[in-house]
Amino acid sequence: MSTLFSIGTLSDATGCKVETIRYYEKIGLMPEPARSEGGQRRYHRNHQERLQFIRHSRELGFTLEDIRELLAMSEQHGCADDIARRHRDAVQNRISALTALRNELDRMISECEQGQPGECRVIEVLSDHGQCLTDHGG
Repeated sequence: MSTLFSIGTLSDATGCKVETIRYYEKIGLMPEPARSEGGQRRYHRNHQERLQFIRHSRELGFTLEDIRELLAMSEQHGCADDIARRHRDAVQNRISALTALRNELDRMISECEQGQPGECRVIEVLSDHGQCLTDHGG
C-alpha cells in the first residue's frame, strides 16, 4: 500500500503553496485526492509527481492550458508537437525581444561612456519603447 500524506507535506515536498495546490485541483489539473475520515486531503506519490511536472512546466513558461493539453496527451499517449512548436515560437519571440533590449542597453552604455556627464540619454531612450526596436547602428 502506498503512503498517503497531507497537503502540507505535499506543499513542502514540491515547494508549491497550499492555495496553489487547491487551485490546481479546482481547475482539474490535479486529480482529486482521497479524503481521511475527518475530510482532510490525503495525497499519493503520483500527486507529487504530477504537481512537480506542473510546477516545472510553469517555470518553463507553459500556460495552464498548454499543461492541460500536455497532460491529456500523456494520458492518451498522444504527441505534443503542436504545443512544443507553439512554445518554441513564444520562446524565440522572447529571445528576440531580450536581444533587442540587450543591444539597446549596450548602445546606451557606450554612448554614456563616450559623452559628457550631462549628455547621457538613458531616461530619454527608455521612455520611448519604439527606439529599442530600431537599429541604432549597433
